[in-house]
Order: sequence, then structure tokens, then C-alpha cells
Amino acid sequence: MRLGVLDIGSNTGHLLVVDAHDGAAPLPAYSYKEPLRLAEHLDEDGEVSAAGIDALTDFTHKALRVAEDKGCEEMLGFATSAVRESHNAGDVLDHVRESTGVVLQVLTGEDEARLTFLAVRRWFGWSSGRLAVFDIGGGSLEIAAGGDETPDVARSLPLGAARLAGRWFRDGPPDDEGVRQLRRQIRADIAQHAGSVLRPGRPDHAVATSKTFRSLARICGAAPSADGPLVERVLQAAELADWVPKLMTMSREALADLPGVSSSRTHQIVPGALVAEAVMDIFDLDELEICPWALREGLILERIDRISRSS
Repeated sequence: MRLGVLDIGSNTGHLLVVDAHDGAAPLPAYSYKEPLRLAEHLDEDGEVSAAGIDALTDFTHKALRVAEDKGCEEMLGFATSAVRESHNAGDVLDHVRESTGVVLQVLTGEDEARLTFLAVRRWFGWSSGRLAVFDIGGGSLEIAAGGDETPDVARSLPLGAARLAGRWFRDGPPDDEGVRQLRRQIRADIAQHAGSVLRPGRPDHAVATSKTFRSLARICGAAPSADGPLVERVLQAAELADWVPKLMTMSREALADLPGVSSSRTHQIVPGALVAEAVMDIFDLDELEICPWALREGLILERIDRISRSS
């Protein structure tokens, strides 16, 4: 069947059209996305602004038309932390549904971690042993670990790159003391959950997913996306440690010139790098392998599994 997966993230709206059936990997057929920056459309009261709601609704209209044009039989729509944590989430979802007919499911942070873990497990297989999976999104950092398809640890922390950029980099890079405070906060938040991941023993395979990690790996020398998803890509802790102080001093224009960095995400690179560095340090990881599958693929796989069980 042909599915449309509408992913409303904290930074980007993304429709992925895939051909999917039981026993096969989902085959991407078309991709359509726009920067929404919903995390930056939260006002002082923690509500998505009128401009943010309008941008989301307009994108959903466009995505629905694209899905219809591409022959999708079904569209799975979901929203993550920016909508989930907004104080007017119900009003936002109602407005989108009434205007477009699209029902967006709001995923919990634990569901994000669980579904991303499922995608990574299916990509790497059982030979990977116990997995530790890390995903830096726009609004949150997801951490999951386990030896099965369902993780025994699934955590979501408010350490997304867009969230931190909005709070700490709104008026430009913080001074040295500000960076120190941010770094301390990131590491303290992550360290609270390190024990639950490491208590059963070190993971056999440590994996990172999604755009921020992919961009950082590319900056540090990983192969470009044009080489295809089957090429092994690794983010090395030593390479990242060398790059972080350089990134701190670069202008947005210079950041946009780096490989793997889009102009719409330059403001997120430094906070994302600080989170990635903290993850690798606290979990004592020399490297993270980049997985091309993440949350969207997890949702698709779970949907296929449900169809297969009911048939």
C-alpha cells in the first residue's frame, strides 16, 4: 500500500510518501517538507501563536494535496513536542482538523523514543545485540535502550536543538558563562537517565538518528546523503570535540556553508552539538553510528505490523 506520513516536528513539517507492505522495507517514493519552526512560535504563555497555527494549517493543506496527487491510500499524521507541550494543543489540533480534515495524533515523548527504537532495531537487526539509541529533535532528546524490538528504557528530555536555540541563542551566542551554564544543564539532565541505560551493561551498538546527528556527522567527515542510505556513517567523539569550539565562533553564514547544514537550521547546530557531545561523554561512547531510519519509519513499521496482525 502507499502511505503518506505527515510528521509535524518542532522545526519542520515533512510529508513522506512510501510504498510499504509486510515483510519489506518501506520504500520512499516522494518527500515534501517546509520549515515551520513551531518551537519558535510558542508565545510567553506557552501557546502556539496564531501565525504558527496558520503556518501549520497551510502546510497540512499542501501536504494533503501532495498525498492525494501521489496516490496515497492512507495518511498517518502525527505531531511531536512543540504541539504536545503547547498549552493550546487542543485548539491547534481542532483548527487543523476542521480546516483540512486531517487528524494529527500527538505522540508522547516515550512513544517517540519507542518508535524510533523500533525503526533502528529493524534497520540493524538482531545481530546488533543491546541497542542504545539517541535522537536529537527540535524540541526534545529521545533516549532508548534494550535488547528486543520494544526498548526497556524510553526517555524524552526537553533538550531539543530548536528549543535550546530559542532559549539560549535568541540574541546571539551566549557568553562564556552562559555556555557553561547551558552545558551544565544539558549534562545534568542527561546524567539523570544514564543509570537506567547503563545498569544492564554497556550497549553492544550505540546509534544516533535524525537531522541534527546527520548534520554533525557530515561536518565531521561522514559521507554525503547523495551516496545513499546503505553507506556506513559514523560520528566520532574526538572529531566532534574538535569541532564544537570552532562551531561556537562561526557566523550563521559560515555555518550554512558547512556540508550537511541547511540555512534554516544554522541556529540549531551549536546547541545540537553541545547535546551530542554530552551524550557521547556521559555514556562513554567513542562513536555513534548514524541510522537512516527514525521516527517516521517506526510509525510506518508499526502500522504495517497492525495491518498484518488483523488480516
